[in-house]
Amino acid sequence: MAKEILSDAVLLNEYASGNEWALAQLIERHKSKLYSFIFSKVKDRDLSDDIFQDTFIKVINTIRKQNYNEEGKFLPWVMRIAHNLIIDHFRRQSKVKMQREKEEFPLFSKILDSEMNIEARIITGQIEDDLQSLVLKLPEDQQEIIRLRLYDDLTFKEIAELNGISINTALGRMRYAIINLRKIINQKQIILND
Repeated sequence: MAKEILSDAVLLNEYASGNEWALAQLIERHKSKLYSFIFSKVKDRDLSDDIFQDTFIKVINTIRKQNYNEEGKFLPWVMRIAHNLIIDHFRRQSKVKMQREKEEFPLFSKILDSEMNIEARIITGQIEDDLQSLVLKLPEDQQEIIRLRLYDDLTFKEIAELNGISINTALGRMRYAIINLRKIINQKQIILND
């Protein structure tokens, strides 16, 4: 008799009910794709191992706290967690680098910091908030494509793999998202500086 292959949703429910075997199955099922994704971004085996482990620690904690809503998108969710951890790593690296520069040239760092004054930060923040509110008026699939491409910095190939769609479909969704954003901007008579 052939062994039944359980869906991610069933395995997640099993794990949430205390069945540790179910989590092992989920990790085994997705480890290759997830690890390849992480390694393609960081190009370092030890760091990839660390981020892979941290990803599943977050997954476990989220499931145990019953904060995960199963929508049939387990792998995209896990890859998004990994991607956020990768971004966090690079942010920490750049902060450490900037901190070293500040220690070597404290006077120059103070001058450079003041160039991005409060007014500029407020304006930049307002523009980002306005753009996010416009994006929220788009259909959900178009919102997701914009978030993955612009905010998470995924390639269209990665977006296609995450969502189980073709690259052409991902590109088409982005195209329609841009068209729809332009319509909203025109309707609201928003002036964009080129």
